[in-house]
Amino acid sequence: MHQEKHDSTRSYIFGFILSIVLTIIPLVLGLNHILSTVPLIIAILTMAILQFLVQLFFFMHIRESERPGYNIMALVLGVIFVITIVASSVWIMSFNSQVQ
Repeated sequence: MHQEKHDSTRSYIFGFILSIVLTIIPLVLGLNHILSTVPLIIAILTMAILQFLVQLFFFMHIRESERPGYNIMALVLGVIFVITIVASSVWIMSFNSQVQ
């Protein structure tokens, strides 16, 4: 029991530090104009995806349930919903700019 709590604390601290690093990297890239526009957007999106994965595995414990398959299926469905909503929003906004 004590070893499990120690490992959990270590995991939380590592996840927290990793989250901070993954937040600071795009901030520094954007504020200092280190990259041009397209590579900067790619770097920010990459860090966002990595941040999402860190949150899932270190804080939401996506792997640690009795049946992780259900968690993963719900996650995939949620990702499909998010992609659909974002893609539809971008499509509608681009259509709106063409009409005006």
